[in-house]
Amino acid sequence: MAAGVAASGVPRLALARSPQGREKLQEFGYADVKLTGGPLKSQYDRIHAHYLSLDNDRFLKVYRQRAGLPAPGKDMGGWYDADGFVPGHLLGQFISGLSRYARATGDGPTSAKVKALVEGFAATLGPGGYPYASEKAATTWPCYILDKYEIGLLDAYQLADVKMARDVLARVIRGAIPYIPDHTYDRGPNSPKQAPYDEPYILPENLFDSYQATGEKQFLKMARLYLLDREYFDPLAQGQDVLPGKHAYSHVMALSSAAKAYLMLGEPKYLEAIKNAWNLLEEDQEFASGGWGPKETFVPPHQGKLGESLVSTRDHFETPCGFYAHSKLARYLLRFTAEARYGDGLERAIYNTLLGAKDPDSDGDYFYYSDYHDAAKKGYYHSKWPCCAGTLVQGVADYPLDVCFHTPDGITVNLFTPSEVRWTSKGVPVRLVQATKFPEEDTVELRVEVPSPMELTLRVRMPGWLDAEPGISINGKSFDGEVRKQSFVAVRRRWKKNDTVHLRLPQGFRLQPIDGQHPQTVALMRGPLMLVALLPPDVTSLPALSLPHGLKPVPNRRLTFELRLPEGRLEFVPFYLVQDEMYTTYFQQKAAPS
Repeated sequence: MAAGVAASGVPRLALARSPQGREKLQEFGYADVKLTGGPLKSQYDRIHAHYLSLDNDRFLKVYRQRAGLPAPGKDMGGWYDADGFVPGHLLGQFISGLSRYARATGDGPTSAKVKALVEGFAATLGPGGYPYASEKAATTWPCYILDKYEIGLLDAYQLADVKMARDVLARVIRGAIPYIPDHTYDRGPNSPKQAPYDEPYILPENLFDSYQATGEKQFLKMARLYLLDREYFDPLAQGQDVLPGKHAYSHVMALSSAAKAYLMLGEPKYLEAIKNAWNLLEEDQEFASGGWGPKETFVPPHQGKLGESLVSTRDHFETPCGFYAHSKLARYLLRFTAEARYGDGLERAIYNTLLGAKDPDSDGDYFYYSDYHDAAKKGYYHSKWPCCAGTLVQGVADYPLDVCFHTPDGITVNLFTPSEVRWTSKGVPVRLVQATKFPEEDTVELRVEVPSPMELTLRVRMPGWLDAEPGISINGKSFDGEVRKQSFVAVRRRWKKNDTVHLRLPQGFRLQPIDGQHPQTVALMRGPLMLVALLPPDVTSLPALSLPHGLKPVPNRRLTFELRLPEGRLEFVPFYLVQDEMYTTYFQQKAAPS
């Protein structure tokens, strides 16, 4: 099998079949895109600092205890300890997220932390390579936790330049094989009793990558073995709606395995499965935020179950986990199809779910569920170190991947956020600088920097939420090409240094019903943002409203709009700006006079 070298310098084996032609857009590397300002950058930096500050000895303690090694540090508690709900489950995700930050930022302490965690974990494996933190982890969650080890070690090797991580990866997979099933199965009532929550169908994506990284053909066979074809991907590919009743996060996460299978094996059914699944999510499962899965379960369509969930639970969207799965799926679909609708969906989920997650504290308290019930407040999960502590760092660390994509002839802009992108086109270094106060303002500036004039195609997403005709000008002259909502507009020209594109993307108010059975139960949207009403302390419910009529911006308050009512003044802000205030997401729209 021929070997090659990726742009990162990491050796990479050739695929079983060539993936050329399956990607219309390609991802940039983590180091290619820099966030330079705005709300995404602010959260990106806060999350980096938080995870960098966490104590390595605490992460490794349960593993060192199991291996009979000195185990300094405070117990983690919550889900993580040997007798916890999922012992040791976050280690791989912490390594993964920090590895992504290490590559993106070039930060020495972050790289050193990744190396120390990999070395510390490797020292606990022993000659047989047994990787689990406890017997409970090995018998109840072996696949779930193995998947996290794999992505952590893959990222440490490929992104943080921890050379030993590749050998540790192979040892860990081989050490886990005696504890994982010899077949795939769906999570549910027919799961084996010894592992009722386990999720073997999430394994293939990282097993395919483990095969590429190590060349061990056994891992390729395992990747194919655990694809959930019969119960999930085959019916999805045929257009059947098999989502209702399924565990929401894990089944969206599994769609990344189908996407990787399409990329590796070239079987069209996997592409059809993920496209159809996205359609089902958008049409029947999503809240206005882009989140889904009340009580972590997909609802039956066309029965008003989303609307009913607004009063039956406060656990509406498993936010960091759900976003991580959603964003990975969106990027795969963007790469395969180059269709702007997936960029719209990714943008909506970023601004209304993960960006709105309450920052963690220093001792294991993390935001888990987004709550769309009346009179809600953001808070932490009831147990420390839940699963969302792992996906939070991974999802936020991936923000640079969401901004732009590249093609052989140019660059595609997906998100509007202050940033810089550097790449090489036909051997020539190119830099794209984006300056904007979006979503506070409607304008975006894109500046192209090239050493000498050259032909490039700049593609820019025209969102589906546009409230009026967008404005596009190049060096002050109006663009005269075709512009359509929810598409990528292409500007092909010979670019000179500091050529500048100005965009005007009008954001207007609109209402989005919760579902077809509750058409008067609506959320207020502006551009990609879901706005929520801030409630005074003595108010727990709102009267029927006639929005967006009467909304006015509040001077000197970013993205804050007020509505005057007989009862007083009501303010609306984006969900991501809510801190400790009480808020309401959905309200009753007053019927128009007959």
